[in-house]
Amino acid sequence: MKKYIINTTYSMVIMAFLVVLGSLLFQSCDSNDSMEGRQIIINRVFLEDVNSAVPDREVSFARLGQLLRIEGAGFTGLRKVYINGYAQYFNPVYVSDNSMLVAISADTPVIDADPSVRNTIKFENTAHETVFDFEIRSGAPAITSISNTLPKVGEIITVYGSGLTEVNKVIFPGNVEVTTGIVYDEDGEFFTVTMPSGVSPNGGSLLVQSANGGVYSPAYFNCKKGVILDFDGSGTHGYWGTSISMIQNTDIESALIGTGNASQGKYVPHRPSRIASFDAAKNRCSEVWTAGNGVDDWRGQLTPFIPATTPLNQVALQFDIYVPNVWNNTGFLKICLINNFNGGEWAGATYNYVPWIAADGTKIPFQTTGWQTVTIPLNKLYSFSSGDFTFDDVLKFREAATYKNFGIYFENSDIKLTNVTGAPTETVYASAATSVSVFTDNWRIVSLNTPTYSDFPE
Repeated sequence: MKKYIINTTYSMVIMAFLVVLGSLLFQSCDSNDSMEGRQIIINRVFLEDVNSAVPDREVSFARLGQLLRIEGAGFTGLRKVYINGYAQYFNPVYVSDNSMLVAISADTPVIDADPSVRNTIKFENTAHETVFDFEIRSGAPAITSISNTLPKVGEIITVYGSGLTEVNKVIFPGNVEVTTGIVYDEDGEFFTVTMPSGVSPNGGSLLVQSANGGVYSPAYFNCKKGVILDFDGSGTHGYWGTSISMIQNTDIESALIGTGNASQGKYVPHRPSRIASFDAAKNRCSEVWTAGNGVDDWRGQLTPFIPATTPLNQVALQFDIYVPNVWNNTGFLKICLINNFNGGEWAGATYNYVPWIAADGTKIPFQTTGWQTVTIPLNKLYSFSSGDFTFDDVLKFREAATYKNFGIYFENSDIKLTNVTGAPTETVYASAATSVSVFTDNWRIVSLNTPTYSDFPE
């Protein structure tokens, strides 16, 4: 009898537990079912970035590819999320009733989004949809080059890059703001703006504001303090002897030439008017130099704004070039760090500028309507192209030279394509006689340092 009573009591306890558990499970399912299909409410949006000093930051905009954490209520039963009208993938595992994670797909349209859904996030469940206004930007904009970094006031320049959509403001060195007359490409690959007055002659970066946020250019715009020779008093033109190749002071020209970006005072013709053409297979066809010993002082002039410790890939030679007729098939400019070359070198402290050969080795006619800027990082010089060099290495090299003149040759010898592209190839572009006209001006050493733009400055 006693044993029976114990078993009966145990069974009753088990039954009671099962009834309670079933009731709880039923209530839970019923509660979950009742939560699905409720109105979705969005309170705040956070950017998740483990590499940031603030890994969970409340934001009012985000870029393609970024991960968002969205706070609110009613996410249980969420079926669809659309950003700018584009369906986004999200993992239900990371969805609770009051929070969810979603990464913005790189395929999400931004500029091309339908205006009615642009800068919106839409949430859908079985019964409701909620649209939340939230700014969506493409990847961070970038600047790759500027057509002329030393323009005259009133001249138009073109800034090239990516993500440069809906540019609304350009801040020039000296904090000179331009908000009107900016014309941008719909694909964000370039925009044009007019050079204003009052830009600092010390130079610096452009700060560009666009629909995708801000971006800085390298600090090489209007860098007049870096000019080593402009044939108008900045720097000293050096010349000597009676060699046909030597550009004399009488060869320097000053007639106004160039459309859009016009010449600025005096400039050098690399085929002076006294030479009708250059023969094929000839080097050192013309040469133009700074004064060199006792006059050039790169360390004193340049290191106040380009520290000697600067990595060499962050320092560049710039010059402005004008080529009124097509330049193709033959000829190049040799940059000479010092005066110690015979011509024809593809080695040493030189660099050969061949604008009519593309990076892939194809020939492309080169011509300009006005003056445009060429930028050659100093680590392109063959002696400094492999290794962790600094600007100080270049300064010491020049200071140790017997002849400290900096110069440019026009050369017209055969070109081994591998010397230009670095790729293994047996292709040789044979030289030919040429009467091409190439002019340069405003030789300068500039900084390529680019300030970092932060979407969220601390």
